[in-house]
This record gives sequence, structure tokens and C-alpha cells, in this order.
Amino acid sequence: MTIVQAAPPVVVRRGRASRREALSAYGFISPWVIGFVGLTVGPMVASLVLSFTDNNLVSAGGTSFVGLDNYQRALFEDPLVVQSLKVTTYYATAAVALDLVVGLLLALLLNSGFRAIGAVRTIYYLPAAVSGVAVSLLWLWIFQPSGGLANELLSLLGLPELNWVYSTTWVIPAFVLMSLWGVGRSAFIYLAILQRIPTNLYEAAAVDGVGPLRSFFQITVPLVTPAIFLNLVLGLIGNFQSFTQAFVISEGGPANASLFYTLYLYRNAFRYFEIGYASALAWILFGLLLVLTALVFRSGRRWVYYEAGGPGDRTA
Repeated sequence: MTIVQAAPPVVVRRGRASRREALSAYGFISPWVIGFVGLTVGPMVASLVLSFTDNNLVSAGGTSFVGLDNYQRALFEDPLVVQSLKVTTYYATAAVALDLVVGLLLALLLNSGFRAIGAVRTIYYLPAAVSGVAVSLLWLWIFQPSGGLANELLSLLGLPELNWVYSTTWVIPAFVLMSLWGVGRSAFIYLAILQRIPTNLYEAAAVDGVGPLRSFFQITVPLVTPAIFLNLVLGLIGNFQSFTQAFVISEGGPANASLFYTLYLYRNAFRYFEIGYASALAWILFGLLLVLTALVFRSGRRWVYYEAGGPGDRTA
């Protein structure tokens, strides 16, 4: 019987070159790590600590620990928090729904392959890259009651003119229409998936006598549900943090009809200088977005189609 002895373990020594590579890698990622810790993690921890204090920038009394008083005030005692949440929820729901529908229709148009499609795609995406302040000023002119483009179009159609951002009824619908300015971003997410759908699926459906409308709902919509899911999550997070349009155009008015949550948070921090209370408002918004995102992810298991195995299959 022959006994075979195991070979001694091979010890791999890290040379100077490996150390240099590791140091180079750490050096390249260090700006991001420093920025992440200093500009994201650090301020988050600081705001969490401040949310349990009565910190006021202009008060000479110093800062004292107040526990959950700021959260109790925000959730149960401040009517403007309730108003701002109603306004923000109304706006975010309408803006996200409109973005999902219009973005998909625009992506279908951009995927049709007509002439000069490249130039058209660029034109539709460019508005999404324009500064929010500049866009707000442009739409402020569009929504002017006298001489504004929106009312001029209504007059041409024989419809009554509106006060738009100066009306408690129409200010949020005006902001929802304004949100379509950046619809190109979601349209391009849709477009990326539409271009991956095999054409033979539509050809087979046509052979079986399936019409375009039924083909759209039975082939296109299920296959673009991952893009719908992504746009839904990004839309909810982004629109619940909307600030610029209300700050530049309406300043929360008229009669707090456009008082977005982040605008009220800004007022408490930089107008009333109640940093502790504003920090509590920020963490309440963080918790709300966390819950909404978790609910969307949970519901996505039922309606998001993944190619490997249908709804809820994340193996693809």
C-alpha cells in the first residue's frame, strides 16, 4: 500500500507590488470615502442628535436635551406639518402617476425608429438636465394670469383662463404639469428596456391574431414592469423631497396650498432657526420615505415581471 504524503501548503507572500496596488486602490477611493463620511454620514448623525435637542441658532440659552418633544410636536401638535404632508402627498401621487404614463408613451414614440430619432431623443432629454431654479422661473412666466403662455393656449381653445400658481385650487395641478418637464429621464429608462424586448414576440402575437392594443398590455407592459418599478421608487423619493418650485414660484402660498414638507422644514431651519425641530422633521420624512419604499418593494413581488420566472423572480 503506497502512502501519498500531502504536499506542504503553499504560502503566498504579498510583495511590494501588491502593497502598492492596495495603497493605490485606497488612495483612489479615499476622496469618495472622505466625502461620504464628511458630507453624508456626519451630517446625518449630527441631525439625529440635534433632533433630540431644542437647538436654536439665535437663542442665547444654549442647547438642552428635550427627548422626543420635537417629534411629539411635529406629529401631534403642529397643524402645518399635517398640511405640508397633505400637499406633498397630493403632489407626489399625481406627479408620479403622470410621469409613469407619459414617460412610457414617450418611450414608445422614441422607440418607433423614425428619421432623426437621435436628435429627438436628445431634445427630449435635455430639459431633465436644466437647473431647477431656471426651470421654475420659466414656468412662472408660463403660468402668469395675464400674458402667460398657459392662459394664451386656453384662450385659443375657447376655455376660461386660470390663476394657476396664484390659486389655491390650481397651484398643485400647475406644479404637476410642470413636473413633466423632466419626463425624459424616466422615458429613457423605459426606452432601455423596450429596446431589449425581442421582436419575435410581437411577430408571434400578430400571427396568432393578437391586435396592437392587446399586444401592448400582454407583452409590452409586463416586460417593462422593472422600469415602472424603478421609476416609481425614484419618483416617490424625488417628489416627496420637492422644494425648488414652491420656494421660487409660490413660497408655499397661496394660503399654504403649496406648502411642501421640505419647504416647511427649510422655514424652520433657516427662517425660524429652530434647528432641533427642523432636524426632527427631516428624520420624520426619512422614516416616511423608508416605509413607502419598503411597501413598494414588497408589492413589487406581485406585479414586477422578471424574465427568468415571472413576477417576483429576482434571479434574472
